[in-house]
Amino acid sequence: MSQEPPQAPDALEALIGYQLKHLQSVLRSHMDEALRPLGISTPQYACLELLRRAPGASNSELARGAFVTRQTMNTLLKGLQDRGLVTRAAKAETGRALPTTLTDEGGRTLDRAVERVERISALMVSPLDEELKRHLGEALDLCISALENEDMKGAPES
Repeated sequence: MSQEPPQAPDALEALIGYQLKHLQSVLRSHMDEALRPLGISTPQYACLELLRRAPGASNSELARGAFVTRQTMNTLLKGLQDRGLVTRAAKAETGRALPTTLTDEGGRTLDRAVERVERISALMVSPLDEELKRHLGEALDLCISALENEDMKGAPES
């Protein structure tokens, strides 16, 4: 009996995880470049967007939504507060969380940032027709769900 030779691994560029990380890196680079003239970074943009959608969100909620640590979010919020883009209560109403809200200037800055980010998003998906965009979104949701719902103990081993 002859054994089949082991298959060569897929090219790194063909691995979905690598492709997603490459896309994330290129997207982040484009967003940083587009947001720089507004004086904000991509994580600061995410923070402002989250605050528009959930005024009064806590540092922890913002950190989870922006995919940064609480310590990093605290630094981001301090910078945004120093620029007058957000306000933070000096004292927590209940517990320890200091609710944060957008200022009028923060809202205007976010409006300008959204225009820039939407142009980049449109460019990113420009090669896709509407059906492919829908399928891509659905496929990404399924991938996210599979990993978020997996308790890693049952994850396949190599």
